Order: sequence, then structure tokens, then C-alpha cells
Amino acid sequence: MLGKSIERAETLAKTHVGQRIDKALAEIWLEFSRAQITKWMRIGAIQINGNVVKPDAKVCGGERVRLNVTMPASEDWLIAEALDFSVVYEDQDLLIVDKPRGLVVHPGAGNLTGTLVNGLINRRAELAQLPRAGIVHRLDKDTTGLMVVAANNKALKILTQAIAKHDVDRRYVAICEGILLKRRRIDMAIGRDFRDRTRQRVRDDGRDAVTRVKPAETFRGHTAVEAFLETGRTHQVRVHLAAIGHPLVGDRRYGARGRLPKQPTEKLVGAIRSFDRQALHAAGLAFSHPSSGKRVEFESDLPSDMQFLVETLRQDQS
Repeated sequence: MLGKSIERAETLAKTHVGQRIDKALAEIWLEFSRAQITKWMRIGAIQINGNVVKPDAKVCGGERVRLNVTMPASEDWLIAEALDFSVVYEDQDLLIVDKPRGLVVHPGAGNLTGTLVNGLINRRAELAQLPRAGIVHRLDKDTTGLMVVAANNKALKILTQAIAKHDVDRRYVAICEGILLKRRRIDMAIGRDFRDRTRQRVRDDGRDAVTRVKPAETFRGHTAVEAFLETGRTHQVRVHLAAIGHPLVGDRRYGARGRLPKQPTEKLVGAIRSFDRQALHAAGLAFSHPSSGKRVEFESDLPSDMQFLVETLRQDQS
């Protein structure tokens, strides 16, 4: 069974000169992942000036790019499934999803079904006709909270551009190890870890990444932090806070060690040791509505596991 045909035409701008072509196209075609673009280049579905080139070829500027591909149904994510997630707002242009922990956003290797995309298509079948089922930004599997999903092509284009221009305000709440004493603007480029491609790390040659953080509540050995994204890199909040010595509770991939204050309560010891995901929640979204242009704002309460952690930290210092 075949999915839909996808065609795109683009001329590469001078601003991309010197970049890898797959990277430049991923920045232009935000609805497709860089991995998908690279795959299409390898099978000849993307041609540069009428020729097939390797993904690592460098941009000279002015190249004519053409994409022409028919996606298999398994890659077009047409499988609808009833899944457990909350939709906190919905209209003809968009949905606001409150994603639970453990829910993968996109189908991929090892996760062809059971993803948010499958659940969205089950809720609104027409989303199957949109790239990525209308999803314009992602959350990690074990990060909870708010995501905006476009419901038509016009909204998808407007919201994708708003994300790219940093016109979508995204506020996160995190619980980190250590005491963060003051606000910080963390400006550190991020790229893949050379040794483990499932991780990201601070790299001088990475993509620009900026996170603003401020302490919301301090405890004896931890801090509840508000984080605001100026860019949207993979694992950005997790990498940036780890880089300044404040990994998120439960985030063992990025250096969390189950830190405890002196003489902690037994309840706190249990809460920290049993917290088995990064303590990160997408708590706020604000943007201009794609049809009305009016500013809309959405808030999400902390999930129960983070609420329990915060309450236990408060009890420990009383």
C-alpha cells in the first residue's frame, strides 16, 4: 500500500554556502527530519541541479533542488490507533496536546506504532495527509507536557515558520540537581555526541542553542527551574543544564547521579532513587493563532510524579 506523493522545489540561498546539503535542506524543509532527507538523497529522490549527490556535499549557493517521492504507508504513518493522551484545545486549525510520559512522538525504528502520530490520526483522519501528521515540534519520549499540532496545510506552514523564527514561547519546568542561585542565559552550541549518536553534547561546531533559565524554588540540594527556549535543539534543556553542572533529576543519560542533601528523609531518598525519567515538563505555550492572529496561551500543571517530587523536597527542608 502506497502513501501520498511528496514534491518540493527549492533554490539554495547564499546563506547556506559551506553547509552540508542535507543539513541545509533540513533547515529549509522543517516538516521533514534530517534523517529522512538524508535517506531520500541516498535513494535518489532528491536531485541537485538534476543530479543525485551525496548528503555531505557542500552547498555552493544557487543550486536547484527537487524532491519527488512516494512514501510507503509504513513511513507515511497512516496507521490509526486509539491511544491515551489529552487534547486540551482543538479547533479547525490546530490541536494542543498534553503528552504523557512514555509516549513516543513519531514512528521510527522500533516504534512503528503506538506513537502520538498514530493517536492523532485516529482522532482526526485528515492529519494523515499532512507531513508528520501536523506536528511542528517534538518532545522526548519521557518529557511531558504541551505540544501544538497543525490541522491543515496553512496552519502547518504558519506554525512551522513561527517555530523557526522563535515566535512560539515555550516554557518548561524542570527539577535539577544542585542549587541554581540566579537567572542565566545559556548560549552553547549543541551537536551529536561523537561516541554515542543517541546523545547530544555541547560542541563548538554544533548548531546555535540558547536557553534562558531561572530558579523558581530552591531546596536543600535541588532547584525547581523555569526554562525558556530561544532555539529548539534536540535535548536542549537537558544538555544545557547538565553543561552548567545541574543535570535534571532522573536524567542519567546526561549526568544525574541521584544527588541528595545531607541527612535526607527516607521519603526523599526513595523519591530521588525511584524517579526514572528526566524531571522535565513543557508547562507553557504561547503563539499567534494561524487564522485570527490573536495571541493564545496554554498552561499545563505538573504531572503527578513531578508534583510528588516537589512536595517531598519541600517536606525535607521543613
